[in-house]
Amino acid sequence: MLIQKLNDCEEIIAGDGTVLRELLHPDKQNINLRYSLAYAILPVGKTSIPHSLKTSEVYYIISGVGEMSINSEVRRVEPGDAVYIPPNAIQFLHNYGDEPIVFVCLVDPAWRKEDETIYAPV
Repeated sequence: MLIQKLNDCEEIIAGDGTVLRELLHPDKQNINLRYSLAYAILPVGKTSIPHSLKTSEVYYIISGVGEMSINSEVRRVEPGDAVYIPPNAIQFLHNYGDEPIVFVCLVDPAWRKEDETIYAPV
C-alpha cells in the first residue's frame, strides 16, 4: 500500500510557473501506473505560462476561480470542474479571483519533461 502525503512532496515551480507537488509518478515510486498525479496552486492575479504536452491532461479544480484557455478557447473554471486538455493543445490558466486556484493534474501517459513545450508568457 502506498499513501502519499502532500506535505511530504517537494514543492517546485513547474515549467508553466505554477506551484506544484508531484503526488504520484511511476518513474519516482514503485507503482504500476500509466499516469502521473500532481497538486498545483496558481496564486491570485497570476497566469500560468502557455504550454503544451504531447499527452492528454485533466485539471480538477478544488478551489478558486479563473479562466482556462485551450487552443484559444477561453472558459471560466471554478471548484468542481474537471477540464480535459487534449494532446498538443496550447493551454494556460488565469486566476482572476481573490484566492489561489488549487487543482490536481492528471497526465496520461505520465508527465515527462521531453513531452512538454513552454511558450512565451501571455
